[in-house]
Amino acid sequence: MVFADPGEAVARAQGVLDSDPSPWRASVAHQVIGIWQRDWGDMRLALHHLRRARDLAARAESPDREADVLAALGVALVHAGRTRQGLEALERGVAVSSGHTRARVLFRRAYASWVLGRHREALDDVRRAIPVLRQANDVIWTARALTLRATVHLALGAVDRADADFTAAHAHWDTTGQEHDKADVVESRGLAAFRSGDIPVALRLLDEAEERYAKLGTPSFMLYIRRCEVLMAAGLAREALTEADAATGILDGIGGQSTRKAELLLVAARAARLAGDPHTAIARAAVAVRLFAGQRRTWWETHARLVLIEARVAAGRGSGRLVADAAAVAERLASFGAPAAPEASLLAGRIALGLGWTADAERHLAVAARSRHGGPPLARMTGWAAQALRARAAGSGRGVLEACRRGLDVLDDHRMTLGASELRARATEQGAELAALAQRASLDSGGPRRLLVWSERWRATVLSTPPTRPPADPALLGDLTAFREIAARAETARMDGRPIPALEREQRRLEREIRSRTLHMRGEVPGAEDRFEPGRLLERLGEVRLVELAVLDGRVQVLLCGQGRVRRFEAGLLADAEVEAEHVQAGLRRLAHPGAEARLAVVEAMGHRLEELLLGPAAAHLGSGPVVVVPPGRLNRVPWALLPSLRERVLSVSPSASSWLRARETEPPPGGRHLLVRGPGLATGGAEVPELADRYGRPVLLEHDNARVPRVLHELDGAALAHIAAHGTFRADSPLFSSLRMADGPLIVHDFERLDRSPYRIILSSCDTARLASVGADELLGLVTALLPLGTAGVVASSAPVNDAAVVPLMLSLHKGLSVGLSLAEALRDARAALPGDALHQATGWAFTAFGAA
Repeated sequence: MVFADPGEAVARAQGVLDSDPSPWRASVAHQVIGIWQRDWGDMRLALHHLRRARDLAARAESPDREADVLAALGVALVHAGRTRQGLEALERGVAVSSGHTRARVLFRRAYASWVLGRHREALDDVRRAIPVLRQANDVIWTARALTLRATVHLALGAVDRADADFTAAHAHWDTTGQEHDKADVVESRGLAAFRSGDIPVALRLLDEAEERYAKLGTPSFMLYIRRCEVLMAAGLAREALTEADAATGILDGIGGQSTRKAELLLVAARAARLAGDPHTAIARAAVAVRLFAGQRRTWWETHARLVLIEARVAAGRGSGRLVADAAAVAERLASFGAPAAPEASLLAGRIALGLGWTADAERHLAVAARSRHGGPPLARMTGWAAQALRARAAGSGRGVLEACRRGLDVLDDHRMTLGASELRARATEQGAELAALAQRASLDSGGPRRLLVWSERWRATVLSTPPTRPPADPALLGDLTAFREIAARAETARMDGRPIPALEREQRRLEREIRSRTLHMRGEVPGAEDRFEPGRLLERLGEVRLVELAVLDGRVQVLLCGQGRVRRFEAGLLADAEVEAEHVQAGLRRLAHPGAEARLAVVEAMGHRLEELLLGPAAAHLGSGPVVVVPPGRLNRVPWALLPSLRERVLSVSPSASSWLRARETEPPPGGRHLLVRGPGLATGGAEVPELADRYGRPVLLEHDNARVPRVLHELDGAALAHIAAHGTFRADSPLFSSLRMADGPLIVHDFERLDRSPYRIILSSCDTARLASVGADELLGLVTALLPLGTAGVVASSAPVNDAAVVPLMLSLHKGLSVGLSLAEALRDARAALPGDALHQATGWAFTAFGAA
C-alpha cells in the first residue's frame, strides 16, 4: 500500500505499532515507515525503522519476512552511500529466501545494481526474477520488474527493448491501484521518449508524472534529474541548473538519499557547463566524483569525470594529462556500453588537436566518428562533429563541409519535430560548432559566396517555417485568459502603489503553465525546406544591396551582396561592437527625455564608431540604393539608422537573407483591411490614431474597452495593415511573454502564434517593441520574430525607449508615405527626414527600424 496511497499506508502502520502488535506485524509496520522515509524523507529515520523491522522479523522466526526486510534495508543502505553494507544485506536476503520471496529480493538487488551503474548485473537479476513473478501471478511486482528492466535497457541505449518493456508494464499497471508506480512508469516513458529524441513528448510525460506525484505528496528527485536532462537537450541549460540546485536544497533539507544528491550534482554540473559557467560546473562535478567514488558507483563516477574534464577544457585548460584522462574515460564508458562514450572520444580528440597532437587526435576522433551512422540525433551529431574535425586536421575543406552538412541535416530533422518556436531556437545551439567549422572552411577556401551560404545555413532557422499553432486546448486558452486578468490586476495595483506579491506569484505560476503546455507541442513531420540559393538572392536584389554580417573567431565579416556578386570585407571585433551598441542604447534613453540636447553629438560619434566596427571598408561600397542589413543575433539592438552611411538611406533589417526573400515574395492579402488599435495608459493617448482613422476612411478602429485581446487577435488575422499604439514590455527572462498592453491585459507572443496569418504590414509605435532575445546559435525571440514566419512581410518597431509625444509626428509622416505607395522602409526614411532637427526627434527617428521587405 505504501506505493498506492503513501500517506494512508504510513498512518495505518503507525496504528499497528500503537496496538501492541506481534513481532511479525510490528516488522511489517516498521518496514512501511522505513520505505516511506527512504524514498521521500529522512534516510537516518529510514535506516532506524528498517533495522528495527529486521530485528523483529528475526524474532518472528520468519525467513521470508526477514529476507523481505533485508532487501528493503539493502536498498536504503545503497541510497545512503553505504554500498558495501547494502550489498551484504541484499546477499543475505537472497540467501535466506526462496521461491516467490526470493524473486522479489532479486528485483531489489537488480534495482540497487542499477543505482550503482552495474547494468549487466541488474539485467541478470531482473531476468531471473520475472519468470517467477509471472508464474506466481504477482502483477504488481512483475510490472515493477518490467519497468526496471526497461530503465536499464535505456541506460544501455537499447531504446526499442525499453519501449517494449514499458508497454508491457503499462498494461499490468492498468489493472492495479498502485498510483505511485503508475506515476513512475509515466516518468520512465518520458525518459524513453527523450532517449528517442522526442523532446515535446518527454516534457509532456514528465509533467504528467509530476502531477501524479504531487497528488500523492511524494517528491521524486529522479524526476527532477530526468527533467533537467530533457531541458538541457532542449537548450534550456540555465533552467536545468536552477532546477537541479533547488532540488539539491530540498533533498538536503529533508536528509534524503545520498545517491540522489550525487546524481543531482552531476546534472547541475552538466547544466552549468552548457550554460557557459565552467567554474560552477567544475565545483559541482568535483563533489559528484567524490560522492560517487565513496558510494562505489563506478559507472556514475566515470560520467562525472567526463563532465569535470569538459568543464576544465571550457575554462581554458588544455594539457596532455587531460587527453589521457578523457581517453581513459572514453575507454571505461565504452566498456560499460554507455551512450556517452563517443562524447568522451570526441573530447579527447579535440584537446589533442588543440595541442597539435594530430596522430593522437585522429585515433580518438575516428572512434567518436563511428556514432554518426546510428542512435539518437545528438549522438549522430557528435559523430559528424568528430568527422568534421578529422577532415580539418587532414586539410580537406571539402570533407569538413560534407561532414558539417550531414550533421546539420540531422539537427534540422530533430529541430522540426519541435513545435514550440522557443525549443526550435534553442536546439540550434547543438549545431554551433558544426556551423563554425563550416564557415571557417568556407573562409579558408576564399569564396565569399560559399561563406554566405554557410552563414545562412544556421541563421534564423526558427523563422524558416511557421511555429506549430497551439492546439485548441481549453486549458491553454483558460490559462491565457487568466494570465491576462492577473497581469492587468497587478499592473493596476502597481500604479496605485499597492503591494502585489500574491498577484505576482499567481502570474508566474500561470506563465509556467502556459509555457509548459506550449513546449509539449510536436512539430510537423520533417520535410524538405527551401535551401538558400545565392543566385536567386542576387537576382531578386536588383538595385538593393544586402549586407550580411557573419562572425568568425570573434571578428565581423561583411558579405556585401548586389550587382550579381558577393564581396567580403573584414570589420571589427564583435565584442567591441556589442559594448558600443549598449552605450548607444544608453544614449538614446537619455535623448528620449527633454533637456539632453548636449548628448546628441556624443550619440552621433558613437554611430561613427559602430560603423567602423560593423561595416569597416564595406561602407564605401554600398552604392546609392536601398540597403538591407542582416546582423547576427547578438547585434539585434543596434539602431542601424544611426550609422552615418545608412542614415539617409532606404534601410531595412532582416534576421536572414532567406527571411528577406520570403518577405519580398509574400503577396498582400485580398481586401486590404486596415486596423488601428489604441491601448491604455499612453502619455499622448495614442494621439496619432484618430488622425489616421480620418486618413484611411473606414478602418477597423479598436480603442478603450474594444481593444481587448480576443477582438484584437480576430481583426489582426489577415489584415493588410495594422497600426498598434500600445505600451510594449520586453521580457529578457522569457521573451515569448513580451507583450503589448491591451484593455484587458497583455497581448503576448504566444497569442500572436495562434494567428492563421499575421498582418501583411504591422506598425508598433511604442517603446521596446523591436527588442529581441538572442538564443541558440543565432536565433532571435520576441514580438517581431513571432510575426515574420506567420505571413508578415514588413514591421516597423522600436528597439529603444522613445518619447511618446515625438512618436506622433513620426507615425503621421510614415503613414503619409504609405498612403502614396511607398514601402515601410521608404516611408520611414522620409518620415525621419521630415522630423524637426532637435535631439528629441532625431533620437526618436533612429530608435525605429523597418524589418522585412514590404
